[in-house]
Amino acid sequence: MKEFNIPFLDLKLINQPYENEINDAFKKRVASGWFILGEEVQKFENAFADYCGTKYCIGVANGLDALILLLKASNFPKGAEIIVPSNTYIASILAISLAGFKPVLVEPDLATYLIDPQKIEEKITKKTKAILVVHLYGKCCEMLEIVKVAQNYSLKIFEDAAQSHGAYYGSKKAGNLSDAAGFSFYPTKNLGAMGDAGAITTNDDLLAKKIISLRNYGSGKKYVFEYQGMNSRLDEIQAAILNIKLPQLNLENEFRQKIANRYLSEIKNQKLVLPSSETQNKDAWHLFVVRVAERENFRNYLIEHGIGTDVHYPIPPHKQLAYRFWNKLSYPISEKIHKEVISLPLNIALTENQVSYIIEKINQY
Repeated sequence: MKEFNIPFLDLKLINQPYENEINDAFKKRVASGWFILGEEVQKFENAFADYCGTKYCIGVANGLDALILLLKASNFPKGAEIIVPSNTYIASILAISLAGFKPVLVEPDLATYLIDPQKIEEKITKKTKAILVVHLYGKCCEMLEIVKVAQNYSLKIFEDAAQSHGAYYGSKKAGNLSDAAGFSFYPTKNLGAMGDAGAITTNDDLLAKKIISLRNYGSGKKYVFEYQGMNSRLDEIQAAILNIKLPQLNLENEFRQKIANRYLSEIKNQKLVLPSSETQNKDAWHLFVVRVAERENFRNYLIEHGIGTDVHYPIPPHKQLAYRFWNKLSYPISEKIHKEVISLPLNIALTENQVSYIIEKINQY
């Protein structure tokens, strides 16, 4: 018998506390008649740069564009190699391809699911120009070791911070751990808009100036085009929504951490491999991902008890048809992760009773 019906994520409930403010902001934007690159975007760029501890934040249309733009702005030669984890959402890899560069895959550490710093150096060639780290699931990569490798080979470091809003590595936040970082504000993210939205953070004056131009067709001055750019601009309505939500991000991350800490301490089922807890109070906990050998059986069991889940992600990038030329390659750690991972509900709409119920049913599996 189902005691609860717990969806993996209910965006209506997530956004309910902001409903009145969002409605007011929408009416104000409509009345203003200004919808692109206005005061709301400027306000958000200033606030998010301050939040991340960076000099610049540049609002763009989405997280994929953020990565493409920071790569395009970096002046790498065509065909340059960019190191990227083999265990990631495909957007990290697509960005490299779409920017005109070659992705070079590196296996993750099975304990963290993040790129293994010990495996990076063996993939570096004369064509390698940068390392794109991915702070997957809200956990920051081991940046100290990665920075050492990058410095030894004079490589740039970029962050895919799409899932790590507010996550810490040491005393610094994600987005301020490299030469530049790309963020997504897709509605499901810790800081989510109500449509596609993204941003780039950096402390590099020249890089920021070029990205500001590239996002606007390559124009720094109206009808004057210095670069072959893109149309990728954060709009005023999404920026207004992000301005409403940003002041609550730390509190919402703390709420996520409390749920994650309960899962870590109270789930006792030996069939599950829980995420690493070494940095549990610094992680943003965008997702709480466990591994189970018989994933479909486990998932069906939870469905029978009214508990929704999701799989992030079922097919590794090198097995996707979009990258057919990789399909016969073997990345066994990534393949194991993609075969076994399942994400449990973790969001600000969950009640303590629901969390207790989820834990109880998992322990009974």
